Amino acid sequence: MKMSPRQFLDWESKSITLLAMSGAGKTTLANKLPKDKWFHYSGDYRIGTKYLSEPILDNIKRQAMEVPFLRNLLLTDSIYICNNITVDNLAPVSSFLGKLGDPAQGGLSLTEFKRRQALHRQAEIAAMRDVPDFIQKAEDIYGYKHFLNDAGGSVCELDCPEVIEELAEHTLIVYIKIPPAMEKTIIERAKSDPKPLYYREAFLDEKLAEYMALHSYDCTDRIQPDDFASWVFPELFKSRLPRYEAIADRYGYTVSADDIAHVTGEQDFLQIIADAIAKQS
Repeated sequence: MKMSPRQFLDWESKSITLLAMSGAGKTTLANKLPKDKWFHYSGDYRIGTKYLSEPILDNIKRQAMEVPFLRNLLLTDSIYICNNITVDNLAPVSSFLGKLGDPAQGGLSLTEFKRRQALHRQAEIAAMRDVPDFIQKAEDIYGYKHFLNDAGGSVCELDCPEVIEELAEHTLIVYIKIPPAMEKTIIERAKSDPKPLYYREAFLDEKLAEYMALHSYDCTDRIQPDDFASWVFPELFKSRLPRYEAIADRYGYTVSADDIAHVTGEQDFLQIIADAIAKQS
């Protein structure tokens, strides 16, 4: 969706998609907007509560069944297991994705890892395709004036042009570009505390082969899960940047994460976007 600054500011019911790496401040920004006017749609929350809910629970139950005490309780329906996913706590989604490597260290086999990656990709595509319906429901049912789609960091890696085209048709796409100083901080944080992430299969195959050769591994079961996740993150970060930029150049606009960090409320946010539109038109 392309428009002039005036068209954007005069847009009565604004619908915006935020694209950025995790850590750029998307969710923090959403929390600064008036909660009675802006519907906050979290792609990751939708993935966890709708499209991966059953696989997540199955994974947890599988782990619980290995504990004799819990196994007996589950088999007799004495207890039940449920998710407690929130917009601010997406740990069940991360735990389901898991990390590749030595099973003795909590890692997953390559086959299982890729199976979960594929499920996540399908779930993210479905969650983004739900956006148009939620825009309508947010206003018609709940009375929200504006809509903010907090897209997951891996949206740029789905290799599904139809999803981006649909988002561009129904929302103004805004890419939050991370400045070099913040890049370094995010990378160092991810390396010191690596989290499970989604990887394009072609990217994973390429980088995994490189990592295996570097360490002379002949089997992924020899990989230390945290070590691979830490090693690959800078490569993932670097590979995502041109993908974000290509989406923004074709379908939307780019703003600086530094500017977003200084947003104190709705007017600041809208003016930053209007200025970006003016500069890039």
